[in-house]
Amino acid sequence: VQLQASGGGLAQAGGSLRLSCVASGRSFNEYVVGWFHQAPGKAREFVAAIRRSAGSSLYADSVKGRFTVSRDNTKNTVYLQMNSPKPEDTAVYYCAADTNVYRGYVSTRPYEYNSWGQGTQVTVSS
Repeated sequence: VQLQASGGGLAQAGGSLRLSCVASGRSFNEYVVGWFHQAPGKAREFVAAIRRSAGSSLYADSVKGRFTVSRDNTKNTVYLQMNSPKPEDTAVYYCAADTNVYRGYVSTRPYEYNSWGQGTQVTVSS
């Protein structure tokens, strides 16, 4: 599966931004899709992920209550709605798919996601 993230840009603290991740390829709706971010000089970190059924999602503590991950399998698209972003959310955001359909849990580990999009820059000004 190939992924392409978009929707990044400049946002004001307290505003909103929506990222999209469009997938091409078969079986997309069978995969867990996650969002990660990476700030300069820092490791890539988990942000949120959503199960294939779209009924269950997982969030990093730092974004709970502010970000929402959702998916539309008819459009092969996963979204990350970023509400009330903070300057510390500034980073390159990546979407990724975990194509191991037998894993049995939603992973927060980047190395367990094997298909990655190219990243989209999000900059939040104070």
